[in-house]
Amino acid sequence: MPRPRISRKVSGTPKATYFKPRGVPLGDLGEAYLTVEGLEALKLADLESLTTTEAAARMEVSRHTFGRILADARRAVADALVNALALRIEGGEYSVTDEAKRPAPPKKRTVHMNIIAISSEGPALTDMVDSRFGRAAGFVVVDLDTMATSYVDNGQSQAMAHGAGIQTAERIADAGAGVLLTGIVGPKAFQALEAAGIKVGQNLEGITVGEAVERYKSGQVPFADGPNK
Repeated sequence: MPRPRISRKVSGTPKATYFKPRGVPLGDLGEAYLTVEGLEALKLADLESLTTTEAAARMEVSRHTFGRILADARRAVADALVNALALRIEGGEYSVTDEAKRPAPPKKRTVHMNIIAISSEGPALTDMVDSRFGRAAGFVVVDLDTMATSYVDNGQSQAMAHGAGIQTAERIADAGAGVLLTGIVGPKAFQALEAAGIKVGQNLEGITVGEAVERYKSGQVPFADGPNK
């Protein structure tokens, strides 16, 4: 017997439920469909910049379920934009939360593109890039405006049996870094980084942290569009 679907919590009903390209008669348009919980996922991840863990908690679903809802929502919006379709927002498995009972929202993180984090085997620019992301020893954080550095220890994630990548992604977001330079990033960690608005440069093992920074500054590190593990 299939398990009953759990209602996803949303903060309210949509302010508008239909969008169409300007100048195209309605009768000539195809439609893309976005669920109400999909709209909520877009709001939490892309407008409020919550991490996957935070957003999933708000919707009272697992991180995996939130990731799937968010991916479906982004696909629907992209379909509408790329193929000039009308976007209809309706349906889904959701219920509107009781605002009076909702806990205070978590502190919003803001990441900056001029702050980069590099997975590192130590706290110095001369240390080698740690090829691991989720279980890296730590991260050297560099402010490109001032070249000031700081170090984020990642020992807690190294000891985790599961979810190290997601926890580490949240640690990078807390540091305010908008760019991550590292070796290998798995699918779940990549999704968490993407949800936090952090761009990822991969395959930088075998060089020092300082060399990775210079390579990024000279435009030799492209941003990845997916995990490499």
